[in-house]
Amino acid sequence: MSLGVRARGFLELTRPGNAIAAGVLTFTGAIVAGGTLEDTLVVVAAILATVFATGAGNAVNDYFDRDIDRINRPDRPIPRGAVSADEAKWFSIALFGGAVVSALVLPLVAIAIAVVNLTALVAYTEFLKGLPGVGNVVVAALTGSTFLFGGAAIGAPLGAVVLSVLAALATLTREIVKDVEDIAGDKEEGLRTLPIVVGERPSLVFGTVVLVVAVLASAVPYLDGEFGLAYLGLVVPADVLMLAGTIRSFEDPTLAQRRLKHGMFLAAAAFIVGRVAALGGVSV
Repeated sequence: MSLGVRARGFLELTRPGNAIAAGVLTFTGAIVAGGTLEDTLVVVAAILATVFATGAGNAVNDYFDRDIDRINRPDRPIPRGAVSADEAKWFSIALFGGAVVSALVLPLVAIAIAVVNLTALVAYTEFLKGLPGVGNVVVAALTGSTFLFGGAAIGAPLGAVVLSVLAALATLTREIVKDVEDIAGDKEEGLRTLPIVVGERPSLVFGTVVLVVAVLASAVPYLDGEFGLAYLGLVVPADVLMLAGTIRSFEDPTLAQRRLKHGMFLAAAAFIVGRVAALGGVSV
């Protein structure tokens, strides 16, 4: 096997797109919390810690799921033989080590968030995966916490708390919709996802209620005067897009979860624009 094929296998284990996206969320959290150029070192360290930890979590997930992937995802690096199971295990440990080293220059609160997230990730992958809804909550909490982590890196752990709550709730809804989309395959695998246990419609109704709470939370920065009309001009379309996606989920979960994802990115952009406008003294 060529070196290039093996290198590609290791890279695929990290899900590089997801890892980089997680790093962007951490950066967003730092900006929304009020980060400046003086915070460059700790922000870069936080981004690296997030990217390493996300890559490690994806790699260790492939390690634990290797038997299932031989049936359902034979194209993954371990089943197709690009990387052995032991290599994936040690690779994930090395990436976790990179996350720990990167986090050492961060404030204690940021380090605490990183430790909790890493523990939750490993615990879910190894022990909690079969519990209905738990995976959805863990993924949602990890997504939301990336913004808190970015804020904590600059000494303002609650600086992006509203964005964190919005992201966590929206992610929870999207994860539920994805489970509805995957219900046929999950039944064949013997999984006990929330839609399988309680039904598709009750799950989607619950997801809709969760998203409504997220939309209400998105109004807080404007109502308390933290952000102005520049923020409102982006977050309202984001809310509408996510609500439309949730409603659509009852008929087309695939399209719905894409709209939810796009709405979440637009909402994150709204927070960045709101913060930049506020720092620049722009009233709108």
